[in-house]
Amino acid sequence: MSPEDQPRPYVNPLLVRAAAYGWRLLVVAAVVVGALWLIGRLLVVVVPIFVALLVVRVLEPPAAALRRRGWRPGLAALVVFASALVGVAVVVALLVPPITNEFSDLRPTIEDAIDDVETWIVEDGPFDLTRDQVADYEDRLVERGRDYLANNGLQGRASLLLEIPAGMLLAFFLSFFALKDGAGAVGRLLERLPEPRRRRWRAIGESAWTTLGGYLRGAALLGLLEALVIGLTLWLVGGNLVIPVMVLTFAAAFVPIIGAITAGVVAVLVALVAAGPVGALVVGGVALLVQQLDNDLLAPVIYGRNVEIHPVVILVSIVAGGALFGIVGTLFAVPVVAVALNAWTTDRAGAAAARIVDPPDEGRDEQGGRTA
Repeated sequence: MSPEDQPRPYVNPLLVRAAAYGWRLLVVAAVVVGALWLIGRLLVVVVPIFVALLVVRVLEPPAAALRRRGWRPGLAALVVFASALVGVAVVVALLVPPITNEFSDLRPTIEDAIDDVETWIVEDGPFDLTRDQVADYEDRLVERGRDYLANNGLQGRASLLLEIPAGMLLAFFLSFFALKDGAGAVGRLLERLPEPRRRRWRAIGESAWTTLGGYLRGAALLGLLEALVIGLTLWLVGGNLVIPVMVLTFAAAFVPIIGAITAGVVAVLVALVAAGPVGALVVGGVALLVQQLDNDLLAPVIYGRNVEIHPVVILVSIVAGGALFGIVGTLFAVPVVAVALNAWTTDRAGAAAARIVDPPDEGRDEQGGRTA
């Protein structure tokens, strides 16, 4: 029997396909891990770049309006950037002194509230715990928090004294020059691409830019609304430290879900010390109600369709960002994921539309005639 006539061993096609996809997944995973490692090593550069993108996204509309009126790009960027700096300086000068004075009382207030909670757990709570056991659990929690900060480089004060000013200076210059030359540079870059790819990447860029703007606008509006409602409630029940709680609530809106929970817990603890258990329950109920209304009614309208992300995706993004890059990853995880998901969706939609408009030439011979 010749070798050609010998029966070939049976190979399961599913195993062949699984092997083909498996090595591709390994290559993709290696590329992703390498990219994440590189970003972690260059975090001192990556963070200012991302901060500059956020600043430019906020300042680009007024700069574009001035350019449409005939202003030169450099002059428009200078006027808008200088106006923004003056506005920030005025707000800081007006708000920081009273906020700083009240923030100095925030820590002892929260500590008193935690002591009250510990007393309730030991004396009246449903758990059979002694004060020493509660103190031991608290010490473990504090130790884990310190380990987390240490693992994410927040206790390297010597390096922070150099990295933070350098990062702020880099973000400052990147923001100004991106505001001045960014639109023209992107246009020149797109002109170098072939027409089909030019349309594709322009659509992806516009989707990403729109998503980033929608996220910033939505987070700011929702944070302002939550801060006003919770601050007013805290003031009505007789609580103090209203301004620090409002500032914390507004800032926490930029870290969805986890930020809202943290700000709500702080507001409840402040109300517990100043207004007692009833006031704390009122503040907690109002905070929970406001956050539910925001998530179910206001967020879809304010954010729009471009920033619709499932809560599970938000939680996974925040946890993964924190595990990979620490607090910086926690802050930037949601906008990065929102931009990436919407850019990918736009690319897929554009590819599907292109296939419909220009279907493949299946069933035609080389001369254009239809085959049998």
